[in-house]
Amino acid sequence: MRYWLMKSEPDEVSFDDVLAAPKQTVAWYGVRNYQARNFMRDGMSVGDGILFYHSSCAVPGVAGIAEVASSPYPDATQFDAASHYHDPKATQENPRWISVDVRALEAGRFLPLTEMRGIAALDDMVLLQKGSRLSISPVTAAQWNAIVKLLREGKR
Repeated sequence: MRYWLMKSEPDEVSFDDVLAAPKQTVAWYGVRNYQARNFMRDGMSVGDGILFYHSSCAVPGVAGIAEVASSPYPDATQFDAASHYHDPKATQENPRWISVDVRALEAGRFLPLTEMRGIAALDDMVLLQKGSRLSISPVTAAQWNAIVKLLREGKR
């Protein structure tokens, strides 16, 4: 089992949106970074743990615990000319972008980025490295355990 941090802008898809979705599952679409795409395509497996992270908002941070709920498949938004995520170079025969389904598992307390920066066990976390902007990044088992423990301390 692997662990991942996946960033979503809460005004597009929040953790509460996932909790309210049928089967508490949504497609993770719109990734347009090759390294993040490769993590989904080559690294993720059904059942892997996800720290669902709210980004590009007033208070960024981990909003909940989720899991990978599907194998990778072509991201449908790349083919939709009306979509913000349309890619005119992508074809049905040669898709460029990948989606996976994400299932919400648990809403703990919100863990702000500012608090994460003060936790020694997270010092080497990809998210906290200077210049890190990836929407998907690997998380070690130790980082996962430290964050999940904090999320469960003040469960909402």
